[in-house]
Amino acid sequence: MSTVFLTNVCKQYDSEKNVLNNVTAEIQSGEFFVIVGSSGCGKSTLLRMIAGLISITDGEIKIDDKVVNDLQPKDRNLTMVFQSYALFPFLSVWDNVAFGLKARKNLSQSEIASRVDNALKMVDLEGLKDRKPRELSGGQRQRVALARAVASDAKICLMDEPLSNLDAQLRIKMRQEIYALQRKLGLTLIYVTHDQVEAMTMADHIMVLHDSHVQQIGTPAEIYKKPANEFVASFFGVPPINILPAVKISGKKINVNNDFQMQIKQQVPVDNFKVGIRPNEVMIEAADELEANASIRTIEFLGDEKIVYAQMNNNNIEVAAIVPSDSQFKAFDTIKVSAGDNVLLFDNDGINITKNAEELVNA
Repeated sequence: MSTVFLTNVCKQYDSEKNVLNNVTAEIQSGEFFVIVGSSGCGKSTLLRMIAGLISITDGEIKIDDKVVNDLQPKDRNLTMVFQSYALFPFLSVWDNVAFGLKARKNLSQSEIASRVDNALKMVDLEGLKDRKPRELSGGQRQRVALARAVASDAKICLMDEPLSNLDAQLRIKMRQEIYALQRKLGLTLIYVTHDQVEAMTMADHIMVLHDSHVQQIGTPAEIYKKPANEFVASFFGVPPINILPAVKISGKKINVNNDFQMQIKQQVPVDNFKVGIRPNEVMIEAADELEANASIRTIEFLGDEKIVYAQMNNNNIEVAAIVPSDSQFKAFDTIKVSAGDNVLLFDNDGINITKNAEELVNA
């Protein structure tokens, strides 16, 4: 078992406000747990607190039912992969992987050799074991860091934005390799990233951090389909969800940004609120100036689809819509924007007030 419990974990530097406030989570043995958020939200700080590299101000961290608040990193039975790879430039690939094992003083030379050789085989670096880090590509250096984590035989692995220095195509490949390796070894993997695509494609559960607080913990599907608030909804999805002000007219009929009216699936408990519409749910059609409620600003061609960015007539709000690649829209066209009823609703504090299917049936 390698379960990690975080209970009301806080971090404060000097007299500043808390970098992290009351972070509580349960990370199950063998799961891929991703901590995601924008720069400066405290995600790397939290990872380093779990590792023991940074002390905690308040709260409790437990690993396998043992409180580790005051334990040194070497006593927590975990390993860490850093963004910068943290390789020794003067050592070979083999010696970089072996370095931490040799430092333990309790492993035989044969045991060290066996672990290192197996780890290098697992990440497909056997043929490069005698090279120095400067002779490797970015992806190969990252594999060395992974091999070092594998060789340690720790059941908990922490990764701090390990793919951020790689190009887009290599990131995709390394995502797949890390996920496959985690599944093969049964590691409890805690992974920090600012990339929502990495989070959605790899995680069993995601923790979303913002403004020093946990905004939501859930599966990728829960995070995307049932975001706790406006921030979570906006953070996930490319392009981001469109958030528009709305006013209740009567029943389930609403006025969106004073540009168009639509029917939604539920009664709204407040008169003024916000509507979240994913770009793939936005409908646009050509319209003359009298009928139009928006005008196209830019268009991005993505192969099998286009993203149309348009400015609504009121409040200068920009909306994004995904359309087929063969559509004939062009910049500065006037258009009519509308949407179906598959939307999210947020109160003026940004809290999700959308009812789920069961609530709608029982309403």
